[in-house]
Amino acid sequence: MPTDNDLKTSILELLRDLDALLVAHFYQKDEIVELAHYTGDSLELAKIASQSDKNLIVFCGVHFMGESVKALAFNKQVIMPKLSCCSMARMIDSHYYDRSVHLLKEYGVKEFYPITYINSNAEVKAKVAKDGGVVCTSRNASKIFNHALKQNKKIFFLPDKCLGENLALENGLKSAILGVNSKEEIKNADVVCYNGFCSVHQLFKLEDIEFYRQKYPDILIAVHPECEPSVVQNADFSGSTSQIIEFVEKLSPHQKVAIGTESNLVNRLKAKRNHQNTFILSSTLALCPTMNETTLKDLFEVLKAYKNHRTFNAIELKDEVARLAKLALTKMMELS
Repeated sequence: MPTDNDLKTSILELLRDLDALLVAHFYQKDEIVELAHYTGDSLELAKIASQSDKNLIVFCGVHFMGESVKALAFNKQVIMPKLSCCSMARMIDSHYYDRSVHLLKEYGVKEFYPITYINSNAEVKAKVAKDGGVVCTSRNASKIFNHALKQNKKIFFLPDKCLGENLALENGLKSAILGVNSKEEIKNADVVCYNGFCSVHQLFKLEDIEFYRQKYPDILIAVHPECEPSVVQNADFSGSTSQIIEFVEKLSPHQKVAIGTESNLVNRLKAKRNHQNTFILSSTLALCPTMNETTLKDLFEVLKAYKNHRTFNAIELKDEVARLAKLALTKMMELS
């Protein structure tokens, strides 16, 4: 059996031979991040990959991320070592989107402005574009939300209810969750949220913040806005993955900080600063199971197969889906 070092050497050789670009999301395993030409969040990587002069993109992440690259650069070949699916993105598909719109109209909501979080598949992004809406990320969500408010329509935010609720609170607006709240609550809400969530960020609770504040009175709490509102409201900082990294890296090494996001990322931040002053905001290991599926062997196998003209795990989109998804993504980038 080849060792990890053997696999790494072979992967680097294949990447050179194929003239391929390897990108990896922040939440991937350390050994994958180590080999990547670029690491980042989903939008950063989609921009880098789509604008690269390389025609072969190898994306280590989850399925919707590969789709975003394909939509932005339809002529590029995009392959993934694992076609892993984000659990939140699986909670909304084209059919559920149509059902949600139908329910809104049944409730008397005739006009709405849809915003889909980037954690959704290309078909959902396409339908949102068709309904005049846009995509957002956790980094640009506030800017996109401000644009949506100017449309003077009820906002339909999907699929992450927590990010939608947090944006509503940030702007002093009423929110309600479709399928959970009553018809009257939906009609009276400024923001209607789809009932989706991130399985990792749901692990962080207000009790975790209270525990760390009691133990270390001077500690800072930094969390992702996919956490539930009580956590975000009581944190010192809330931001996207890349914003959390920026925040933590600027702190004094003596400053204690507890971070509410995925464990692989927190462990890498720990390694860069005083290990004893950096904590994960949970007693539970907050690993993203689908991000952790990708192994060195998976990466080697997909590259070897491509070189031998036996391509698998290639991202394919229908022309019209790609066109509309690109429209929603491009609109987001113009507004950011």
